[in-house]
Amino acid sequence: MAENRIALVTGGNKGIGLEIVRKLAQAGVHVLLGSRDKSRGDEATAALARDGLTVKAVSLDLDQPATISATADAIAAEHGRLDILVNNAGIFDFADSTPSKASIDAVRRSMEVNFIGALAVTQAMLPLLRAAPEGRIVNLSSTLGSLSMNADPASAYYSQQFIGYNASKAALNMLTIQLHEELRGTNIKVNSICPGFVKTDLTGYGTISPEEGARLPTEYALNATGSGGFFEQDGKLPW
Repeated sequence: MAENRIALVTGGNKGIGLEIVRKLAQAGVHVLLGSRDKSRGDEATAALARDGLTVKAVSLDLDQPATISATADAIAAEHGRLDILVNNAGIFDFADSTPSKASIDAVRRSMEVNFIGALAVTQAMLPLLRAAPEGRIVNLSSTLGSLSMNADPASAYYSQQFIGYNASKAALNMLTIQLHEELRGTNIKVNSICPGFVKTDLTGYGTISPEEGARLPTEYALNATGSGGFFEQDGKLPW
């Protein structure tokens, strides 16, 4: 079935997104690589082509609603459906901090991209996902978005206070929960996936590679049988 599926990966030109694109393409999925900068998207698809993978770059800027609607229209015209949506695009702003010190602009920016942008893309793509035999939505979240882990003094994440980023991922988890309920009884399954502490351009440090971080999101994009969950490599996470 994979070779017939159509997928859209936002922020797919680098980091975890690029590796998700690669793994989906390797599985035979026709992948649309969403990139804010079209030239960077084209560079990424050219690099994938050198590895024998055919991927199409699309201009998709979460700050520009017109690019979201244009992408949805193009997918509808060419394919008539979307089987997989991976909401991967996200930012981390180093002006983010504790509630008393965080830059309000950094907090606003994190919410706009990591949550509102993902919501806007999801709304635009839902009619196409409904048209697919089995729709899948994967929201790239973070353990920092877990209220339970943030509130537990014994957790390694307790001291990681970035009010903008953490709140944006908690909001993204709320999107997963509410979508799961709204889409109950449909052909669409939606989950929040934490890829792990991945070293990417987002933070500049981490403990695992983007390739390793892409494994679980790709697995849920391809094979999710359940819906409405929050998962990391080691299993289920608490909300």
